[in-house]
This record gives sequence, structure tokens and C-alpha cells, in this order.
Amino acid sequence: MNRGCLVLGFFTLYLAVAPGAEPQPRIFYSKSFPGSTPAYVQITVDRTGRVEYREAADDNDPYVSKLSPSEVNEMFALAEKLDWFRKPLESGLKVAKMGEKTFRMENHDPAGEVKFNFTLDENGKLLHDWFERLTESAIIRAALERTVRFDKLGVNKVLLQLESLYDRKRLLGLEQYLPMLDRVAKNESYLHMARERAAGLAEAFRAATAKSE
Repeated sequence: MNRGCLVLGFFTLYLAVAPGAEPQPRIFYSKSFPGSTPAYVQITVDRTGRVEYREAADDNDPYVSKLSPSEVNEMFALAEKLDWFRKPLESGLKVAKMGEKTFRMENHDPAGEVKFNFTLDENGKLLHDWFERLTESAIIRAALERTVRFDKLGVNKVLLQLESLYDRKRLLGLEQYLPMLDRVAKNESYLHMARERAAGLAEAFRAATAKSE
């Protein structure tokens, strides 16, 4: 994803990692599903809550966001229930191809990796849904960035989609949207309804973020 200087300015607060710091334990997830959009997703979540989202394994400019401590704890608790991915998850049932998914523990002892197409394991399904929500969150962020920069008339439509995801509790890393929401809310070149909606979402996201801390 070539997002340019705008994105670099928006999210530098997530990028600071102390030189020489010990690598953080992290959960790696990937999904390869040729023919779908996106055809490939790779996400890592480390113990500090840092999330990196890529749509290509060699992407050196991932989307970066931040989860709350409670969210990270829940994801790592699910990984522990799955024995750190040291046991099979594939159901063995004859079902349609839903994309090859991989869970892996990195910088962690014990380490583990498991691949599956479809699982009946409840903890596996719950953890997979976390990564599906992270994917949805990144996709709507990309759409919002694109319209904020290049399609001012289309911003309100994307904000409605963002609002819908939030209402259905599908959004994660709410802070990542605040720079764009503030930009829309404070700039009279955007439609009035978009400015009002952006301001309302920014207020709600800040309140939810403060409550989770």
C-alpha cells in the first residue's frame, strides 16, 4: 500500500520502538484466499498491543494500530487455550475452501504453528474472528484515507460504513481513525453532514478509548 506522507504523519505515535528492546511475543496470523479481496492478509499482534496489517508478505509499510491491554489479554488468552498453536485446528470436514489460515506464536516459548481451512474449535473460531475484525478495521481505514485525500464527496458514505462497523462492534484500534476524523470535522471543504458525522464519531471513539484504558 503506497499511502505517502499523510499516513506517515498520522501514525508515528505507534511506531516508536526502543532500540535494543527485547522482541515482544506476538501472534502471527495470515490468510491466503486467491480470488478474494484481499487475496492475502498478514497480521501480527504483539504483547504491547501493536498491530501490523499487511496485504503482501513483503510489505515494508504496514498499517499500524494499537489494541487496548484488555483486548491483547483476551487474544493471548485464546492463544494459550489453543496450546500456543501446538495442536491441530482443522475440522477434517468436507467444506468449501475458505482460505488457508495460519496461526503462529513468534518470540515465545513455547512456539507453535497451525494451518487450517475450517475449524470447529470454539477458541479457534473466536481468535479467528479477532483477526477478521482487524482486517475489516484496516480495510475501512484504507477507504477512509483514500476518500479523505481524493474524494471529498465520497467521505460521508465511508463514514456511514465506519459508523456501521462501530455499532456492530467490528472496529478495533479506534485511535487510528482519529487524525482523519478530526481532519474532516475541522475542514469546511467537506460536506456539512460529513463534518458532523466525523465529529460525532471522533467523540465516541475518544470516549470508548478512554474507558478501555
